[in-house]
Amino acid sequence: MHQLQCKCGVVRGHINTKGLHNRLICYCTDCRAYARFLTKAAAHAQTILDTSGGTEIIQVAQSALHFSSGQEQLAALKLTEKGMVRWYCQCCLTPIGNILASPTGAFIGLVHSCLQRAELDADFGNEVALLNTNTALGFIKQRGLVGVLFRFLLLLIGERLSGRYRQSPLFDAAGLLRVSPRILTEAELQQLKVAG
Repeated sequence: MHQLQCKCGVVRGHINTKGLHNRLICYCTDCRAYARFLTKAAAHAQTILDTSGGTEIIQVAQSALHFSSGQEQLAALKLTEKGMVRWYCQCCLTPIGNILASPTGAFIGLVHSCLQRAELDADFGNEVALLNTNTALGFIKQRGLVGVLFRFLLLLIGERLSGRYRQSPLFDAAGLLRVSPRILTEAELQQLKVAG
């Protein structure tokens, strides 16, 4: 079991570490825009991003995620109408993770900022894939894509066949998101991406 907590401690929970997972760093411009939205200034985005503009993410099944307090503080954001749903804590703007807008896309990419840094290797291994490196800030060589895709597909198939995808804390019994996401305007998104 891996503990999850926002910066101010209001939102707490844990992740069951026994299932399939991926550990990766994503260098896409959308992850950078999300970090900048939460930090309100590119200079402070480094609390989420590494020096090359990457976000460390742990992908697990949504059914492995459990909240013990502060769930009413969860908020959601979409960079575009058809984009991923990006969850965060409105109390302190700690990022939680990224999901698809459909409950059948039963994974969540948890952002490292809400996890226990010292326990990541023990709970999720020390092999870290590097993805979307073509948009990194500097040269980074991509690695681990095939393994990430394989485990990701197995995770989705397993959750779907078992029916565990219905156990997400982020969707209600009717399959609707528990929070309506704010959708950024095109101008807001471009402003977040302008810094690179």
